[in-house]
Amino acid sequence: MRIVEIMFPAKKRDAIVEVLEDENIDYVLVEEASHRPPDMIISFPLPTPAIEPVLDRLRSTGLKEDTYTVVVKAETVVSHQFEELEERYGHRRRTRDRIGRDELLARAREMMPAFSTYILLLVLSTVVATAGLLVNSPAVVVGSMVIAPLLGPAIGSSVASVLDESELFRRGVKYQAVGLIVAVIAAVIFASIAQATSLLPPGIDILGIDEIQGRIRPDFLSLVVALGAGIAGAWSLATGASTVVVGVMIAAALVPPLAVIGIGIAFGLPRIALSASVLVLVNIFTINLTALGVLWYQGYQPEEWFQIESATRATKQRVIYLVIGIVILSSFLTVVTYDSYRTAMFETQATEDVSALIDTSYEDLDLIDVEVQYTDPLPFQQPERIIVTVGISPDTDPPPLAQTLEEQANVYIPPAFDLPGMGPVVEGKQVDVEVEYVQRQS
Repeated sequence: MRIVEIMFPAKKRDAIVEVLEDENIDYVLVEEASHRPPDMIISFPLPTPAIEPVLDRLRSTGLKEDTYTVVVKAETVVSHQFEELEERYGHRRRTRDRIGRDELLARAREMMPAFSTYILLLVLSTVVATAGLLVNSPAVVVGSMVIAPLLGPAIGSSVASVLDESELFRRGVKYQAVGLIVAVIAAVIFASIAQATSLLPPGIDILGIDEIQGRIRPDFLSLVVALGAGIAGAWSLATGASTVVVGVMIAAALVPPLAVIGIGIAFGLPRIALSASVLVLVNIFTINLTALGVLWYQGYQPEEWFQIESATRATKQRVIYLVIGIVILSSFLTVVTYDSYRTAMFETQATEDVSALIDTSYEDLDLIDVEVQYTDPLPFQQPERIIVTVGISPDTDPPPLAQTLEEQANVYIPPAFDLPGMGPVVEGKQVDVEVEYVQRQS
């Protein structure tokens, strides 16, 4: 519920009062004596869903859009007429929980800080995320997301689209585009400094860091975070709920991949940078698309009738562009998703065959581990070797297990992505087997 306060010329008193009495709204009317001629100030409580239609009716009396208007939250309103208002406006399924158009626009603008503050917080967030990735610390990576100011620009540009606010839209797009570039530059600089000043162990294997691995082979499950963030962000804003936690969710979809891009560039690993770039772009397109969808579903549109067509046309165009971008970039996610399934099936089959062969033919050996090592993981993983670790008694000579496994176990991975007239993109191969013997304690 909200308390609305409006200051208007005294000559419009009768028209304003007539609207409120027709709506059966309680009000308080006072004269503001500091102006000549004196103005009137009227205050009245409204259920949140009633704000937009009631203000539209009041403005139809001749009140200008920039008329002095204050809307604040109310804790409690005790009034029989207010209860009737809640019943009347509460039945509207799509709008019963959402805030008014003016309040939505005000909140969207508040969520976009000064540009210098936005860049500073984003740089700090990206640097902390880069450090967390390099030291493989999930806690540090999560902490970096808390200070990232990424919610405002993404949601603000969506609000601007449905309300035909061109200045806010340009500002939101500018924040997002410049912010992504600056974040990558910050990550490159920090990762380069860390590499040059021996802050990292010599010969560190970037591809072996768990926190980085999850961002260089994105699949369709990666879209879940972006979808959830976009929906939750727009819904929280439209219903007046807290958006703090949602901001962390949006940062989770963008900040770590941005840091991985910088790490890939700094360490001379362009494929890592490319893969993380695809993830960032897919996520930011998805966040913007879902936010637009939520705001459209909530029924937001400009107040003036001549703006509605323009806003609808612009929103549809932006939705089409976002969908095209997501479809194109998602082809990469499709490849990675299928490739992950292909290699997982190979690992499972190889492990089962190795285990069965050792159990039936080498009862004096104990299988400890089966590890599949891969060549360059982007965009296709191709098994390079299978390392089998077995336990053996100190007084037993190692059998020719590697040769037996290569001959009898299923260590062949078939070709994949067979294109008509071109053959397979990934060739099939017989995977080499290495055996490591570990002496058992007597």
